[in-house]
Amino acid sequence: MPPANAHSALDLLDLVGLTGLMQRTVGIPQVVVGLIDGPVAMNMPHFAGQTVRELPGERGGFCSRASSTACMHGTFVAGILSATRGSMPPGICPGCTLLVRSIFAETDDVPCATPKELAVAIIDAVKAGARVLNVSTTLTQRSTRGERELEEALGYASRRGVIAVAAAGNEALVGSSSLTQHPSVIPVVSCDRKGRPTAESNLGSCIGRRGLSAPGKNVTSLGSNGKPLTRSGTSAAAPFVTGAIALLWSEFPSASATQIRLAVTRTRGGRRRAITPPLLDAWAAYQAMHDACPRGGP
Repeated sequence: MPPANAHSALDLLDLVGLTGLMQRTVGIPQVVVGLIDGPVAMNMPHFAGQTVRELPGERGGFCSRASSTACMHGTFVAGILSATRGSMPPGICPGCTLLVRSIFAETDDVPCATPKELAVAIIDAVKAGARVLNVSTTLTQRSTRGERELEEALGYASRRGVIAVAAAGNEALVGSSSLTQHPSVIPVVSCDRKGRPTAESNLGSCIGRRGLSAPGKNVTSLGSNGKPLTRSGTSAAAPFVTGAIALLWSEFPSASATQIRLAVTRTRGGRRRAITPPLLDAWAAYQAMHDACPRGGP
C-alpha cells in the first residue's frame, strides 16, 4: 500500500490542469512518446491493450530483472504516462504509443548514463518516430566530446520537430546541466501539493526561464512487481509535462512543436527573472491551442 501521505492521482492531475484535458482524450497512437529511461515491466494488466514498442539498443527495453533499480525506475515513469485509465497510476496518455528506449543497465544501483549514451538514444528515438521525449537520467563520465554529441542530438531532435522534456535533477543545486540548459529542452522541477518546489529539486536561470514545475512529491505509480510504488523527485514530475504535451498533440495533430511548446510554457504576465519555473497548467495550454487552432481539435 502507498504511504498515508501519498497524494491521489486525481489531486495531482487537478493541480496541473490535466483533469479536463484527460476527459477529452486518452491520446492517439500517432503521437509517439519516447521514454528514454530504464526498461519497463510490461507483463501486467495496467498496460493491457496499450501500444508499446521496444526500441533495441545496447540494453533491452523490457525488464529481465524486475527487482533492478533500472526496471523499477522505467516502470514507474511508464505507469504515469501509459497505464490504463482508472487503474492506480495516473495513466495520462495511454492511447498514445509508448516507445521504450532503455539506457540504464539493470546491474546499476543508480539510474545513470553518459552524455554519449543519451545522445545515441535521442537520435534512435527520433528516427523511430517519437514526437515528444521523456528523459530522466543522471549524466556521468562527462567529456567535451560527449557533451558536444549530446548538444548535436538535441539539436537534431529540435530540427525534426520533437519536444524534449527532461527531469531537472535532484541534487538541490542551483545551476543547469548540459541537458537542461539546451534551448530546445523543457526542464521539469518537482513540486509539492501546494505547487512549491521540493527541497531536492535543481533550480537555475535556464530552468526558471524555460522550464515547468509538476507534481513530484509522494507520487504513486507502478512498481516493477505490479504493486503500487510511491516515489518523489523530478523523474516523477517530468512525465506529467510529457503526458500533457502528448494529449495536446492528440487534440491538435497538425500543430507544430513551436505551437505546442509555447502553449505549455507560456504564463500570464510573462516570465520573471527567477530560478523557479511556473507550475504546469495543461488546461490553460489546451485553451490557448483551441483559440489559436480552432479547427485543430474535435
